Amino acid sequence: MATDASFSIHKAMPTTEALSRSTSNSPWKSFWNSILHMPWTWRIMFAYLAFMLFLPVAAMLTKSLTIGPAEFWRIATSPLALSTYDVTFTTSLVAALIDGVFGVLIAWILVRYTFPLKKLVDASIDLPFALPTAVAGLTLATVYSENGWIGSLLAPFGIKIAFTRLGVGIAMMFISLPFVVRTVQPVLMQIEKETEEAAWSLGASSWQTFWRVLLPPLFPAILTGVALGFSRAVGEFGSTVIISSNTPFKDLIAPILIFQRLEQYDYAGATVIGMVLLIISLLMLLVINFIQVWGKRYD
Repeated sequence: MATDASFSIHKAMPTTEALSRSTSNSPWKSFWNSILHMPWTWRIMFAYLAFMLFLPVAAMLTKSLTIGPAEFWRIATSPLALSTYDVTFTTSLVAALIDGVFGVLIAWILVRYTFPLKKLVDASIDLPFALPTAVAGLTLATVYSENGWIGSLLAPFGIKIAFTRLGVGIAMMFISLPFVVRTVQPVLMQIEKETEEAAWSLGASSWQTFWRVLLPPLFPAILTGVALGFSRAVGEFGSTVIISSNTPFKDLIAPILIFQRLEQYDYAGATVIGMVLLIISLLMLLVINFIQVWGKRYD
């Protein structure tokens, strides 16, 4: 009996081999083993993303957590912060929607028509990508000021663009236009002109052809371009800081408010506003990814 009892106790106790096997099969160790046995290309990618993306975001998140929920909410929902959210997101949305209309028109002309200097016009669409934003802001402020080429024409009607919220919208439209054009243009190139001609031969008007034949495959690309332009406009700083007066409760945007808080050594306030923008940017990225997945049904 004693032998049987000792045998049962020995059987119930885990052996060293079993313990090592259970440890080796743990999810975390399997995860680290899979990372260590990854190709060098994967390791370089993860290292680059860690230093350039993940660590800065984690640092901002850690800094915002040290402030405290009550103080975080107070700073994020202060009247000045709410005013900058309104100016930033409302103006960015209006600018992106306007670019959505004119960007589709520009892409349509570039794809469907041939005209002199077409390549020059096509290349100029990418100018906001290459042009420093501060130079763009200086140029727009010069052109749309009361003494500028366009501003002087509107001044007699009481319309002021430079150093107003309208000027901020013009700057956002300038920097977000290429996103719409370059997103819609490849999709238009894939749509054969014979599709339109077939619709016309069946008695469809130009408007019916666009609405029922061309718009369905173009709509996901248009939404993606508008979303990308909106995201770019939200984070714009260089051009808006010059063309706007940066007056609180008037045309002050959130990125400039962050810069002003840093100049005042208010790191907590800058971190909170930046964290709010980061959260909204992540939500916009999720929306963009959803639109892209939804648009694959037309591929």
